Amino acid sequence: MKRFVIEFGTGIDFHGQNFTGAAQKAVKDAISHSCLCGLTEIVGLKDLNDMIVEVTVAVPEPEKVNQGKVLEVIPFGRKTIKVINGGMQVSGLFIPALGDSDDSIVVANACIEVKVN
Repeated sequence: MKRFVIEFGTGIDFHGQNFTGAAQKAVKDAISHSCLCGLTEIVGLKDLNDMIVEVTVAVPEPEKVNQGKVLEVIPFGRKTIKVINGGMQVSGLFIPALGDSDDSIVVANACIEVKVN
């Protein structure tokens, strides 16, 4: 397999301390930076589900990420995910009506690698 593209994204959950939501936003951000027309026009890929999409997401509490929900954000490809410790968690506003359990803001970073034969 050869890497075709590598993209990065950031996702933030301001309220609710939703690590999965922040990770989903980071992946959406990363994939929104690229049009993969080269897969069909240059590489000659006939089915976009034949590409390999490797996702790495960094969040402060990796065990709180629903990996399947994060992968649902990616429309095509054979997808895998690795969730690692990273990202950021900083003090924000505590507003229980918005689902907060504390005052923290959760930041996730994502790296998306697309590979083809």
